Amino acid sequence: MTTATTTEVATTDAAESTTVEILGPDGWLPVCTLGRLSPGRGVAALLPDGAQAALFTDRAGRAYAIGNRDPFTGAQVLSRGLTGTAAGRPYVASPLLKQRFDLASGECLDDPSVSVPTYSVRIRGDA
Repeated sequence: MTTATTTEVATTDAAESTTVEILGPDGWLPVCTLGRLSPGRGVAALLPDGAQAALFTDRAGRAYAIGNRDPFTGAQVLSRGLTGTAAGRPYVASPLLKQRFDLASGECLDDPSVSVPTYSVRIRGDA
């Protein structure tokens, strides 16, 4: 049996009481708690207009949101991609054809003529 330390409990409580929000056309939209995001793993969110966003956090705690649709295949899969960094730029690689998309700008690092939408993100609460 393992028991959580006071610090672990406090960190978990703070992450669960902190909300990640995306800026949409009608204002800020709460998407999930910060505790649902972990570095290296994305979360998909359905937006009110029917579009999907892929949310990520990096190891420094910065949050990013890009469109979830892979423009090369049309599949809603970017939230399931692998994350990494190239030349200091955080990216997600599509799980299908492996094109890399900059999490901050949405630009495809492998074909600069292609991009995905980006969304402003904020974290609200006790973080």
